[in-house]
Amino acid sequence: MLNALRFVHLFSVAVWVGGLVFFSFFVTPAIFKALPRELAGDLVSTLFPKYWAFGYAAGLVSIASILALSFKEKFFPRLRIALLVLMTGLTMYSGMVIGPSARRVRLELKSASEPGRALELKALFRREHMKSYAINMAVMAAGAAFIFLTARNAALKASGKRP
Repeated sequence: MLNALRFVHLFSVAVWVGGLVFFSFFVTPAIFKALPRELAGDLVSTLFPKYWAFGYAAGLVSIASILALSFKEKFFPRLRIALLVLMTGLTMYSGMVIGPSARRVRLELKSASEPGRALELKALFRREHMKSYAINMAVMAAGAAFIFLTARNAALKASGKRP
C-alpha cells in the first residue's frame, strides 16, 4: 500500500511538471510557429482550460498523497508540502482568475473598432499574459525545487541519514 501511495505521489508530480515543461516550451511555441497568430491564439485559448484542469488534478492528488504518506511515515516534509500547495494555488489563480480575465479582454479586443481602445486592450492582454507566464514559470521552478528536495530526501534515506 505504501509503495502504491509513493508511486501515485511521484507520478502525479512528475507528470504535472513534465506537462508544464512540454506545453510551455514545445507545444505552445510550435503552435505559434505553425499557425497564423490569430488562429494560434484561438487554439491555445481552447487548450488552456484543459491545461489548468490538469494542473488542478495533479496538484490535488500530489497534496493528498504527500499528506497521506506523511501520516503513515510520521514524517512531515513541510517545505515540500508548502511547494505543492504553492504550485496548486498559483495554478488555480492562473486558471480561475487570470485566464477568464485574459479571455474577456481577448474577446473584447476582437470586436474593438476604435483604434485607441484596441491599443488599450492589447496592452491589457499583454499584462494578463505576462502575469500568466510569470506564474507558470514560478510553478515550474517550484516543481523543480520539489523534485530536487524529493531526490535529496531519497538519497539521504538510502545513506541511512535522517532527511
